[in-house]
Amino acid sequence: KTIIEELGEERGLELIAKAIKDYGVRIGEKTREEVLRLGLEPTPENFNAGESYRVPAFGMHDKIEIVKVNDEERVRIHGCILAKVWQEYGEERIGRLYCYMDVAKYMGYNPNYKQIHTKTVPDGHPYCELTIKPTTEEERRIFQTGKGKDWLIIDK
Repeated sequence: KTIIEELGEERGLELIAKAIKDYGVRIGEKTREEVLRLGLEPTPENFNAGESYRVPAFGMHDKIEIVKVNDEERVRIHGCILAKVWQEYGEERIGRLYCYMDVAKYMGYNPNYKQIHTKTVPDGHPYCELTIKPTTEEERRIFQTGKGKDWLIIDK
């Protein structure tokens, strides 16, 4: 919020998106290094073999479940503590930007895949729901060359 107040809406959101992308890519690259060091390929199935930046099993959410939706495996996260804080402060729109870290993290790990949100609490859903999809050549180009918040469109 402070960044937006200081820089204005457009420039503030661009800077936040840039910082989130940078942070996510760093996590993804570190995870990739760990997976490769284990002699594994950087595939979606091996992502959790990287230990440095796993989401803690306790404390960040109330419950996680794996579900099938239209033959697609999805992860549902109930009671995200970050979403609760953003709601408490009435900052869901700004807080939602942090969710894009999941896209950046996955594309930093392996640009051929993205982890996207099909639902998020900040967008008004009762839980967050994520799935992994292959990226298109255009999405990889946007992610590599996109300025500011251009790359956020990949979360679909």
